Amino acid sequence: MTRSVRRNRRMLQVTGVSTAALLALSACSSSDSNSTKSGPSASASSSPKLSGTVTVFAAASLKESFTTLGQEFEKAHPGTKVTFSFGGSDTLAAQITGGAPADVFAAASPKTMKIVTDKKDAVGTPATFVRNQLEIATLPGNPDKVASLKDLTKSSLKVVLCDKTVPCGAAAQKALDASKLKLTPVSYEEDVKSALNKVVLKEADAAVVYKTDVKAAGSKVRGVEFPESAHAVNDYPITLLKDAPNAEAAKAFIALVQSAEGQKVLTEAGFLKP
Repeated sequence: MTRSVRRNRRMLQVTGVSTAALLALSACSSSDSNSTKSGPSASASSSPKLSGTVTVFAAASLKESFTTLGQEFEKAHPGTKVTFSFGGSDTLAAQITGGAPADVFAAASPKTMKIVTDKKDAVGTPATFVRNQLEIATLPGNPDKVASLKDLTKSSLKVVLCDKTVPCGAAAQKALDASKLKLTPVSYEEDVKSALNKVVLKEADAAVVYKTDVKAAGSKVRGVEFPESAHAVNDYPITLLKDAPNAEAAKAFIALVQSAEGQKVLTEAGFLKP
């Protein structure tokens, strides 16, 4: 065999090995790329890592469910913390328009949300994420045999309502107007939790609150449904605030509230779907 023939054969062998190696590397690279895209870390790597505190101003009736969602959010995003300010939606709206630093506002009615949007303190259009309906909360066992909204007008009963400026109070008044009833409560409370607490502490015989609050109270009260509540179902809107100190994390929290997971927590608490 001539020297030139041997040289050519050796070159072909080397070239074949190099080509095979390149093909193998290409296959591995393609495989790694595909596994990265389909792996569990894909979504995490494609979205920015969230950190810092998210400050949420929310209607008092959202306390239990939002606290649960806050814990889930912190677990899903290590390095974040969700802090809440719960209260009457009108009071929270006034605090926001007055300059209180917050990232998210979840109100118990479109009317109270409008206080914020009218001042252009919201980003975009607030979205309704749940609805809520009224129910009568009585003492455990319902010793006064309250069976209807009309029963609350008895002079012998000590009844508590939310203040008319608060969504639960406005809804209660709407239900009373729909049934042509007049009711003089022993007190008007600043938010729904305060109204419910009067019954829990046995300082009142009954209160008109939300179904979610009756459910959250468990055996501490007895719930009584009444048909007029259908005329006063409240929509709950949520929004990102204009000067949110932590806008990216705030958007992620709102997304959790609107997600299937968030909606499950809310419906289990007694809220109605939007």
